[in-house]
Amino acid sequence: MPIRPPQRFAGAIFLFIALLAASPRTALAHAVLLSSTPQKNMVVSGPDVAISLKYNSRVDGARSSLSLLKPDGTVESVGDLTQPHPDELSATGHGLAKGAYVLRWQVLSSDGHITRGEVPFQVK
Repeated sequence: MPIRPPQRFAGAIFLFIALLAASPRTALAHAVLLSSTPQKNMVVSGPDVAISLKYNSRVDGARSSLSLLKPDGTVESVGDLTQPHPDELSATGHGLAKGAYVLRWQVLSSDGHITRGEVPFQVK
């Protein structure tokens, strides 16, 4: 029995949906922090602290930001943000006194979504 056109069309749609569901979604993924320097809850030497954040996908460095929640409760923007690789951000925290800090990051990922996170650490 020959396949009628509506059945062929339905089969093509089913195949398209199946391929779409099985395809890798890396291009659609939000930026997830894979590693950081300093690492979460790490104790580092100051007063200058190198900062590096690596993500699972490309991020837009020009539309990303880093800030530090300082021991006294104030928030300071981290300047001179660089992007050595499409999935990495780097900067340096200058003049950090002894105490507990929280590195706050916000990035625009390649899928167009904003992702935020925090990395607590201490300066000795």
